[in-house]
Amino acid sequence: MLLLSQITFAAMQPRPTAAAQALRDAPPLPVLRASSLGDPIALAQGLTLYLQAFDNQPGISIPFLDMDYAKVQSWLARILELDPIGQYPLLMAAQVYGQVSDEAKQRKMIEFVESQFHADPNRRWPWLAHAAIMAKHRLHDLPLALRYAKLLREHATDSSVPTWARQMEIFLHEDMGEYESAKVMLGGLLHSGTVTDPHEIHFLMGRLEQLEAAEKSSSTSKKRLP
Repeated sequence: MLLLSQITFAAMQPRPTAAAQALRDAPPLPVLRASSLGDPIALAQGLTLYLQAFDNQPGISIPFLDMDYAKVQSWLARILELDPIGQYPLLMAAQVYGQVSDEAKQRKMIEFVESQFHADPNRRWPWLAHAAIMAKHRLHDLPLALRYAKLLREHATDSSVPTWARQMEIFLHEDMGEYESAKVMLGGLLHSGTVTDPHEIHFLMGRLEQLEAAEKSSSTSKKRLP
């Protein structure tokens, strides 16, 4: 009889519902260093797994769009502070959290990428290049894309950085109709001696001719306007 009463009571209770837990701010760096037991890279990897799995909590899945991006950013920054050589937090910012359909959150993630780029430009340049592409094609913000491309040219100067990354600024000037600026930069690149591959030089010479033709066409069109 007692067992039957317990079963009946349990059956009458409402079903438990899954409730999402909010992401907290990342712990301060000194606390994390103290708890790393002398192995900050291992701790950074553990924190990465924690953050990566946070959207899948028991019984519930949290869309990235609903997460607090200021707190997400704090975790990504802490992980990079523990493991400055690691690239995965920047990949997560650019290609995971930065892909949501919310312009403000997209901007927050590419701004984070820019802020972290300055600490190690020659290693972190791919993520700023990705941010420039995002700014152009997803945010339709050519001035922002141009600013990122300029940072790449000025700071990612190691020979390991591919030429195309340092050429982005030229082609963005062209996209904005700033042909003279694009020509000056392209001419400077050709005369600097940094481009040595004959095929690449031929390609750039062709682009320079195209820019000159586009500039002439633009000038002619303006003269014809009443």
